[in-house]
Amino acid sequence: MSEYLHKTIPNLKPFNFELHHDALFINQQWVLVNGISNKKSIYTFKANNSLEITRQHNVIKTSWSIDPLNMLSIETEDGLIKVSAYFKDDDILVLNNQDDDEFALYINATNYNDELNSIEDIQTFLKEKYLKKVSTMIYDHEFYYIENSKEFGPFKVEELSQKVKNADISAYCFVRDINEHDYSKRLRVLDLIKELDEIKK
Repeated sequence: MSEYLHKTIPNLKPFNFELHHDALFINQQWVLVNGISNKKSIYTFKANNSLEITRQHNVIKTSWSIDPLNMLSIETEDGLIKVSAYFKDDDILVLNNQDDDEFALYINATNYNDELNSIEDIQTFLKEKYLKKVSTMIYDHEFYYIENSKEFGPFKVEELSQKVKNADISAYCFVRDINEHDYSKRLRVLDLIKELDEIKK
């Protein structure tokens, strides 16, 4: 992966055929984010190595293939290109051109109910995705808190919120996820409560 791509989009996971091909990649509607304001393109990679590119009411049929090193070859209007594929999350795909630092960003719109036609739509999608991720963390995770040099817990956020309402603890106590080993993130009970309130709106 190029250093430029790594800096631009951190924490990318390289394409893994066994993990990603059937479950996340094939027969999905990948909306190309690059240039979406001017022209919307939807890429659908088929299991038979065909590739359908839908632009408005036109469908361009071409081909793609993958080698043992998980390098993709895609036949485009400008000729054959070789790209490395990465996943940011299950529904965000990045294809990095091997000849330069250019990369294409795609969003899987297969199970997304709203249309993705503009940068504003993309921003809404990412915001909803973030809130869903935070919601999962908030409701499913437990946290320890520290007060007067003593650690208590673990508790769910709603339990911590109730403790604050009852004046049992301060909203400014530092907290840590049960999977973290220290309080270096400087996260407070108040921060968790704010996220919980945002989700409930």
